Amino acid sequence: MMKWVLLAILLLTVLGIIILFTRVKVFLDYFHGNDNDHLKVTLKAWGGLIKYKIDVPVIKIDDNTPSIVAEKKTETGPDETVKKDETTQVDKNDVLNSIHDIRQFLTHIAGFHKIIRGFLKKVTIRNIEWHTMVGVGDAAATAVITGAFWAAKGGVVGIMSQYMKLKDMPVMTITPSFQQTISITSFKCMFQVRVGHAILAGIKLVKYWKGGWPEFKSKQLSALSGDNTNSV
Repeated sequence: MMKWVLLAILLLTVLGIIILFTRVKVFLDYFHGNDNDHLKVTLKAWGGLIKYKIDVPVIKIDDNTPSIVAEKKTETGPDETVKKDETTQVDKNDVLNSIHDIRQFLTHIAGFHKIIRGFLKKVTIRNIEWHTMVGVGDAAATAVITGAFWAAKGGVVGIMSQYMKLKDMPVMTITPSFQQTISITSFKCMFQVRVGHAILAGIKLVKYWKGGWPEFKSKQLSALSGDNTNSV
């Protein structure tokens, strides 16, 4: 009996070590073309054996109400056989509630920015491709906007390289269109991080939590709020 217990403990220990050292790859693919937006996020681990994809093919303004409608598709499994469709409507109150929840979250964690910076230093970013076509119908204004876009892209990539491990040079282009009004952007990249580093960051967030449980307002988090104000 003792042999089986020791064997089970050994197997669980080995499995735990494997999980901690497992690298998770996050593929981000975003496309904006005038009034159409498409966002796809794919998570892979163990060579694609574990796969989770979130596909937001439509992000548009509702014609009847001042809100944004997003149709989300979720696919899981190595062959993407388990699928789920969901439509979400976001209005001004949802945005304000989300901002409130973020502030609540930040005020309850001591040294939040330090913890996040430490975690991001463990994240590797590769295969950045950022292509843009822009035009406003006026040559002079388009030239100014093109220069501003180059500065903005350089600033964003600079921030990424400062906080994360940038392993290769980004591929970026900006194509000005002097004759027509157009706005097209395509952004792709891949993030990679070990599960152990993510777990360690989560433990630090819990460790430095203070001031009890926050009062969330958004629909997704309001169910978690309660009257319990004991410190963690």
